[in-house]
Amino acid sequence: MEIKMNLTAAPKEKPTDESKLGFGKVFTDHMFVMDWDRATGWHDARIEPLAPLQLHPAATVLHYGLEIFEGMKAYRTAEGKVQLFRPTENVARMNRSAERMSMPQMDPEDMLQAIKTLVSVEKDWVPHGFGTSLYIRPFLIGNDETLGVHTLHHAKYVIICSPSGSYYAEGINPVKIMVEDEDVRAVRGGTGFAKCGGNYGAAQRAGERAETLGYTQVLWLDGVDRKYIEEVGAMNIMFKIDGKVVTPKLNGSILPGITRKSILELLRAEGKDPEERLISVDELIEAAENGKLEEAWGCGTAAVVSPVGWLYYKGKEYEINNGKIGPTTQGLYDKLTAIQWGKTEDKFGWIVPVE
Repeated sequence: MEIKMNLTAAPKEKPTDESKLGFGKVFTDHMFVMDWDRATGWHDARIEPLAPLQLHPAATVLHYGLEIFEGMKAYRTAEGKVQLFRPTENVARMNRSAERMSMPQMDPEDMLQAIKTLVSVEKDWVPHGFGTSLYIRPFLIGNDETLGVHTLHHAKYVIICSPSGSYYAEGINPVKIMVEDEDVRAVRGGTGFAKCGGNYGAAQRAGERAETLGYTQVLWLDGVDRKYIEEVGAMNIMFKIDGKVVTPKLNGSILPGITRKSILELLRAEGKDPEERLISVDELIEAAENGKLEEAWGCGTAAVVSPVGWLYYKGKEYEINNGKIGPTTQGLYDKLTAIQWGKTEDKFGWIVPVE
């Protein structure tokens, strides 16, 4: 794929204090953009200065939610090299999301080339400290200029980047989560497995309710029986129950997380046998009551793992592992981040260097 370059003549001053980066607040100088229309397909791939997008007020994305996105990171090793973690998984998932939303898919090699080229252009924006990273946000929007509901005819693919500080700048502190038994996030046959904005928009009300009660995240139940555990917040969820790591199985309404997949593969490579199965909220509460719920953690790109110290359900709070991070959770965080930041050998072939 030919990528046209139109680089800025006035680059911004880069942040010098990595402790104040936060997440998604600072953006690099450039973005990747490519257009699609039904007649000609994908065309005009380019890297240009970061700027507001021009959208017609009738653009499809604004009215009918035709939008998907991904989230991934570039890491700088101690030697100064820049690398990506399992980007082909993000590429594959984005195409699955596009298929579900009836949006145009892309050639996986072109998608990876676009990501690597933009990161290469912006490599000086990749922070240096362990735990910091360059967050990469590819997204695809429908931009037909009509209010009619019909098959999409025009789309735009964009990648932007944001240097981000350490997620755990003050240490890994367990969070408090609340089981949501009113709203549901997704149902089988819906868009739960796709990474689209509508899933996150529909989650806001429950998240706000949880916050008012002093809880950081919502633990979602399935949309059919309102009985089985699915996800926590914007992450997958895992538990250690009576010595066994268990996680909800993918059933079409759960996002197939790349960190989730990596943890399962890591555990199996160590000779352990994590289970992917249905986990009812009744089973979870029973395990919490009889002391068999040893650890719980969310997992995703932003945090890698997020330990859960307290669980709230039907007016009662349950403490997990004395409100502290457990050894399995800590171990998984240490092993994954060591691979991502190049501190240990990548025996899985997960790392892709940026040329």
